[in-house]
Amino acid sequence: MIVEKIMNEDVIALTPTDTIHSAVLILKEKRIRHIPIVDDSFHLVGLVSDRDIRDASPSIFRTEEYKKDLEKQLGSIMRTDIITGHPLDFVEEIGAVFCENNISCLPILKEKRLVGIITGTDLLRSFVELTGVNQPGSQIEIKIPNKAGTLHDIAHIFKNRKANILSTLVYPEKDEADHKILVVRVQTMNPFTVVEDLKKEGYTVLWPSLPGFSHD
Repeated sequence: MIVEKIMNEDVIALTPTDTIHSAVLILKEKRIRHIPIVDDSFHLVGLVSDRDIRDASPSIFRTEEYKKDLEKQLGSIMRTDIITGHPLDFVEEIGAVFCENNISCLPILKEKRLVGIITGTDLLRSFVELTGVNQPGSQIEIKIPNKAGTLHDIAHIFKNRKANILSTLVYPEKDEADHKILVVRVQTMNPFTVVEDLKKEGYTVLWPSLPGFSHD
């Protein structure tokens, strides 16, 4: 999945000369947490978050005393060291960028112009869709040898049972470098016929595990 499939293209942006007060109103009205700051060509020049606004806004107990603070320009508080993405970036890679840099939003640029934005919520929603957990079905976890052709062989077992695969994920087996864990989301509420077939073929099924269905 690429970024342009999940990014929000209806971006609300302000300019460096807009006031902190205008940003406060937009954050509240639109219920958003980040506002990109752009120039006249819609080139990204900065970013402000709800936290930046809170830090710059006067205390509710001293509003009148520091009222002029709200009239300051966003250029005085915006952050300019911004990590950005491209519409053709892969969502999985963007997820790694979020984790590695501890960020909660990512402006998306194309030819230097702001064309979209992705938030942590957008990423989480897309990962839910990628795993298929938002659709009715069952999950099967299988320990598999790390060798070519294994996925093809397992898919054939599902095909014989006419079990429709919604999604597949593969992650490392921590204790055995020559094995991986395959997670298959399948469109059936009773996966145990497939589980039996997998075990007959010598695969170790880690989940589901119920009495009478041991890993061995």
